[in-house]
Amino acid sequence: MRPSSPLSPRLLYLRSRALPGALAALAGTAAAAAWAAWWLQSLPDFDHTARLPVVVLGPLLSAAAIGTSLHTPSDELDRTAVRAWWPRRLVHVLAPAVLALALLALAVPGHAAEFGAPAVVRNTLGLVGVTAAAAVVVGARLSWLPSAFFVGAVYLSAPSAPGGGAQWWAWVMQPGPQAGAWTVAVAAFAAGTGLYAWRGARRTTGES
Repeated sequence: MRPSSPLSPRLLYLRSRALPGALAALAGTAAAAAWAAWWLQSLPDFDHTARLPVVVLGPLLSAAAIGTSLHTPSDELDRTAVRAWWPRRLVHVLAPAVLALALLALAVPGHAAEFGAPAVVRNTLGLVGVTAAAAVVVGARLSWLPSAFFVGAVYLSAPSAPGGGAQWWAWVMQPGPQAGAWTVAVAAFAAGTGLYAWRGARRTTGES
């Protein structure tokens, strides 16, 4: 019986980080978001604000899927490797994030001034950044918790009227073109991605 051929380093990396499952979760989230957006738009009393749960929950679930793949099974080896690991960690966040942005933008099209593709892209950027930063602090397994807590708190407390000071602290609840919301989301993405690329995810008990 012929021995099975060894996996390539890239495939080993993908499997060790459970990236195939994360990518499948991204595709499933985008499909569910597309169906929900279509269903809401088909209602006779449709209003663009009705898509707010889609542009909030879709990015939240996508960020959670990406966050759970940010763990490392060989933290000590990574930190003592001859080659720097930060480029790999950077690509690890950027590649699935770009995929999530593209899929969710297609899932919720149109109406840039309302809750359409621009809002879902902005929320995905910001929440991926928050989740990546959380992976550094609390570990990949729990990296979705800070984003979920933030979204839940803001969803319950944000004012109904967009703009004003709320665009800075309740940015996930704002329609597409709010400049303050975009500023916070882009800053969160840059800071979270940079921190993860630099430090990597925190090793937690039970991770192999």
